[in-house]
Amino acid sequence: MIKNQLHAEKAESDPNPSTLRRIKQRIELLNKQEKVIKEEIETLLKTEKGLKEELALICSIPGIRTLTAATILAETNGFELVRNKRQLASYAGFDVQEKQSGTSVKGKTRISKKGNKNLRKAMHLPALTAIRHDERFKAIFARIVSKHGIKMKAAVAVQRKLLEMSYTIFKTRTLYNKNYLVKEKVSEKEYQIQQV
Repeated sequence: MIKNQLHAEKAESDPNPSTLRRIKQRIELLNKQEKVIKEEIETLLKTEKGLKEELALICSIPGIRTLTAATILAETNGFELVRNKRQLASYAGFDVQEKQSGTSVKGKTRISKKGNKNLRKAMHLPALTAIRHDERFKAIFARIVSKHGIKMKAAVAVQRKLLEMSYTIFKTRTLYNKNYLVKEKVSEKEYQIQQV
């Protein structure tokens, strides 16, 4: 966001040098703070062995790295009070809401945004990365865009899917397997062949 401000200031016809200097100082400060936060996470991972394994599980999902995984675990308290994926989606504000008046439904459905905004914010960039680099998420994105024609709606669906997948992987203690659906389909075909 601040880099965008810097770009906008530079693009002006007469950029103010002191404003440019202040924006650059703010960027340097945020970079230093980010570095300190990452060092604190690394220190915590060295002392907490179980936490390191939990983060490694969640980081096996495309697009999710240490900072995002740590945010997910911190904001959900290690999924301690989460009973299912639907409850998690509602807690994060990814649940779908309809505008209703009596028995009629007015307008398009949208996410409620009543939940934890930090979780939603943490899932944004990982979703874009997953869409770009993983075939499963690319297919989800393409399917929703072709159905609704709204790219942001599709990106939000991928965000929700990533969050739900992190919960499932955390609970089952299994690493992400990009060929999981392929194996499931193959075993289904094998079962059908055996029945014949």
